[in-house]
Amino acid sequence: MQQIDLEQEKKDILNKYKSLLRACADKTDKADKKEIRKAFDLAVEAHKNQRRKSGEPYIYHPIAVAHIAAKEIGLGTTSIICALLHDVVEDTDFTLKDVEKLFGKKVSKIIDGLTKIHDVFDKNVSMQAENFRKMLLTLSDDVRVILIKLADRLHNMRTLDAMKKPKQLKIASETLYLYAPLAHRLGLYAIKTELEDLGLKFTKPEVYKAIAEGLQATKEERNKYITKFCKPLRTKLKENELYCSIKGRPKSIFSIRHKMVNKGVNFDNVFDKFAIRIIVESSQENEKSDCWKIYSIVTDFYKPNPDRLRDWVSTPKANGYESLHTTVMGDDGKWVEVQIRSKRMDDIAEKGYAAHWKYKQEGSKENSLDEWINNIRELLENPESNALDFIDDFKLNLYAGEIYVFTPNGELKTLPKKATALDFAFSIHTDVGLKCMGVKVNGKLVSLSHQLGSGDQVEVITSKKQRPRKDWLRFVITSRAKSKIKGALKEDKKRISGVGKEIAERKLKHLKLKFNINTETELIKYFDTGTSLELYFRFGTGAISNTEIKEYVKVKNSGWYQTIKNKIYNPKAKKSAIKVEKLIVFNEDGEVLDYEMAKCCNPIPGDVIFGFLTVVDGIKIHRSDCPNAIRLRANYAYRILKAKWVNKNEIDFIATINIKGIDKVGLMNNVTQIISNQMNVNIKSINISSYDGIFEGIITLKVHNVTFLKELTDKLRKVEAITSITRTYKH
Repeated sequence: MQQIDLEQEKKDILNKYKSLLRACADKTDKADKKEIRKAFDLAVEAHKNQRRKSGEPYIYHPIAVAHIAAKEIGLGTTSIICALLHDVVEDTDFTLKDVEKLFGKKVSKIIDGLTKIHDVFDKNVSMQAENFRKMLLTLSDDVRVILIKLADRLHNMRTLDAMKKPKQLKIASETLYLYAPLAHRLGLYAIKTELEDLGLKFTKPEVYKAIAEGLQATKEERNKYITKFCKPLRTKLKENELYCSIKGRPKSIFSIRHKMVNKGVNFDNVFDKFAIRIIVESSQENEKSDCWKIYSIVTDFYKPNPDRLRDWVSTPKANGYESLHTTVMGDDGKWVEVQIRSKRMDDIAEKGYAAHWKYKQEGSKENSLDEWINNIRELLENPESNALDFIDDFKLNLYAGEIYVFTPNGELKTLPKKATALDFAFSIHTDVGLKCMGVKVNGKLVSLSHQLGSGDQVEVITSKKQRPRKDWLRFVITSRAKSKIKGALKEDKKRISGVGKEIAERKLKHLKLKFNINTETELIKYFDTGTSLELYFRFGTGAISNTEIKEYVKVKNSGWYQTIKNKIYNPKAKKSAIKVEKLIVFNEDGEVLDYEMAKCCNPIPGDVIFGFLTVVDGIKIHRSDCPNAIRLRANYAYRILKAKWVNKNEIDFIATINIKGIDKVGLMNNVTQIISNQMNVNIKSINISSYDGIFEGIITLKVHNVTFLKELTDKLRKVEAITSITRTYKH
């Protein structure tokens, strides 16, 4: 075991702390540094006996999170203090009250938002989702909660190598499913890119390695190409007194992989691996015109692809992103992506909303975050919303591209790409959405499912008689619309169920059957509705016919008790797994369990697989690259089982042998020699007793199959002193 050098660790901790102070020097004064020191001292004291999985002192983690918050996101003193203390309440004896006493209410509230419900976070999916809900609720008071959470996740991903493979898969899947899209939505592009790349590294290591090696192999050639590409641009920009920095950069590994999958091409055929960013020093009033001047200079030298021009300078994205993107044809027929932006725009692109605080005079652009937070709050505060539905609905809005549409009065509305006319109605007001009967786009009547495009002018026609319909959920894509429709449908269902209950009581009374709680339970089981709400809803809508009710009563009245009891309490026999030459075994010790193949990915022998424990259908087998794998691992890690294919004849089964015979010196040594040395069988346990010259032994073995076991017992029977061998065989 490696000796720990405590003195060296103390020096390292101090050096990391000094590096943190340098990272936030531009936004802290003497009083701020004093508070940061106080938080640092408390964190060092609280975590002094803790170590990370890598063996490092635990304090390295909060210092690293604070450094990311300060340097890479651009946050200030309060956030640095919260980052240093973010695990103190969760993992040590210090309480929120202690934190409030030392650092005030604001810090205490942020720490509360960051504190996970540790015992159940990894085990109970609803608590995990509820915890995420709790974290987002604090957004309306302080967006820093989520920014620090992202810094925490980024450092955990950077140090994920120290974890075991199942934990790596769970954390990386959760990162791709939730945290990378969240970073994207908050405009933290550098962090979003790194989270995606690291997520890919641990979920698909072979793919990640292949692309990384491909990029490394072409690095020198790429750098030469970009230097040559930029040379004429630098000269021309200088002549026009446009003071710019030009950076060349490769596309992220994740985005190259995304393009390879979407276009069905290999690494060599992803053509726009080259990208440059031109950042101009410009005042706020001139920056837009300067960006277009630079665009003009670039396209004088290189031919642009007209389909790849993106103007987020005139109309910024909802998360504040501003930039001019174009793809041009460079020398040798290579496409190069060019991003043009001012220094201010680059700050916002790299550090998202944290950078907005440096540019307060922007006014309206800052409001888009508040608008987004308000939309999220509406989802959070809906008591009918199931926690997991919420995460799925919320995720819909994270990665969406955006379109810009107008109301009849000319007011601009931002909606996700592929938003429908009905989504627009709900973006105006919940009542407008629920009462929406028709929509006119650019003066022409369209269907409610009509997909809107940027620049459309949209008018909604409402009617008091209109009610939301279930098929609306098929085509709306915004979480607001989905949430409101689900809520309204649930209310309708409750209303119809109320009427249905009265119908059920009346019909059963007419058939001279007493209606009580037992009858209700039997009806739920008989009609297989699952809940009383669904049962009465079917009565209310007429889905349960008079003939079916009469049949139920007839069977009950004709001595059906045992039949219905069997139907209710004896579950159907499980379908046996398909007999194949290969079987699947589970967990480290290769257990043989019942399973079924998942229809979503149809695994076949040889695929890399995992087991997922469903609530109703037992274990389902999914391929590791199943489209649902990331969602399942992120949300239901505690129900994932390790699984692998094995040849049927390679499975070790447990067998117990009972041996009786005459007790004599060296007999047991003789028996174990045959079992272990001659037959090479693993003995799991052995229990021998002797009495008056007679011995009896119970030996538990791991054997491949019945033939092998028979061969072993035949050999043992030849031992002179053994009088009988009986065996039981189980697996």
